[in-house]
Amino acid sequence: MADTPSLTSKQRAFLRGASHDLDPVVRIGDSGLTDAVVAAVEEAFNTRELLKVKTLGASPNEVHALSDDLLARLDADESPVHVVQVIGSIMILYRPFPEEPELELP
Repeated sequence: MADTPSLTSKQRAFLRGASHDLDPVVRIGDSGLTDAVVAAVEEAFNTRELLKVKTLGASPNEVHALSDDLLARLDADESPVHVVQVIGSIMILYRPFPEEPELELP
């Protein structure tokens, strides 16, 4: 993923605003980042471009590490996954639809 373009600060701000009213669709529990969690995130990306993932009982440093691990494990063949923001126990992830992106970034 090193060769994929990163999001600009303006795009991140737009996506943070768009994610404000979203509820977490995936929760990472005490078992950590399991294959089931990765599959649930992949499944969620089939129907939406922007999603929230909540971590239960993890420190802020652990949440950042989990987001890095999750990005490494996601199948990025279709399009890259971006971490928009990690705040507290919530991470906001963005992956545009490969054919017709739903969200038009500034």
